[in-house]
Amino acid sequence: MWSYKGQITNVFCQARVVIEDTLCINARMDWDNLRFVLAISREGNLSRAAAALGVTHTTVGRRLKSSEEQLGVRLFDRTPEGFILTPAGEDLVGTAEQVEANVLSAQSRLMGRDAELRGSLIVSSLDFLYPLIHDAFVVFLERYPRVEVTITVPMDPVSLTRREADVALRMSNSPPEGLVGQKVGRLSFAAYASPDLVARIGADQPLEDYPWLSLDKRLNQQWLDAWFRKNAPGARIVARVDENTMLVRAMVMGGVGAFFMPTFEGKARGLVQLGPVQDQYTTDLWLLTLPELRHTSRVRVFMDHIAAALRAQGIGASS
Repeated sequence: MWSYKGQITNVFCQARVVIEDTLCINARMDWDNLRFVLAISREGNLSRAAAALGVTHTTVGRRLKSSEEQLGVRLFDRTPEGFILTPAGEDLVGTAEQVEANVLSAQSRLMGRDAELRGSLIVSSLDFLYPLIHDAFVVFLERYPRVEVTITVPMDPVSLTRREADVALRMSNSPPEGLVGQKVGRLSFAAYASPDLVARIGADQPLEDYPWLSLDKRLNQQWLDAWFRKNAPGARIVARVDENTMLVRAMVMGGVGAFFMPTFEGKARGLVQLGPVQDQYTTDLWLLTLPELRHTSRVRVFMDHIAAALRAQGIGASS
């Protein structure tokens, strides 16, 4: 047991959390129901919340109803656009996120004392996403030295069903059926150029005056061609590249041409954003695994640890 600002007592006593005043009219809130409320607030509707939790749509609806009846308040307004938090729901979710962070932190500490947390763990990422998890990854290695971790950054997505990896960090607005996991962020994209290139062309010049990188014609580039026609008609393509993000990054930073990058990376590397964020390309970021692996200690602890670190960074559509 531990305390949460002196207000949480008897944590995980029969899977319940007691939170005085802040959460509970009836002085007790079921923690398992609370995580369903968190998932709905993050995903916006029952179907996406169910996918994130690896349960059915009806289960999420039943848990929400149970929570609202238990607390005696309405937590969400049901609208055509999705589930919108009520003021009571906002209060609950704000406190619940703090509770969640404490629970995950305590869980990691307790699991660190578990001599059975060992074995192999294969993690797949994308090379440009790895910096987001590097610090948390190092902490995991130090905390769980008996877990033998392999991390891969292949060009093509690995197959979890063929056990090419145990956990994958992926960009997707619709994760594959048959996988379970957590949505841990939302990546936005914009066009970027190096400061030297912007100084050479002129910060106020139209986009078509810049030299641009484009994709190898053998790749699916229709979306990019359409973007050029609308936003930079007649732009000069100075080089075409494959999907090697390391190469694209080096060429943009070296001033060869402008191209699209995640906004978190463009800002971190001191690049200049050209035009607004391209909302149509915004993509969810997921940590995924197989249903049969999600309760394996090393998989569960790793995913919770990395998910908490990513959420703490606030990787979102405005990142």
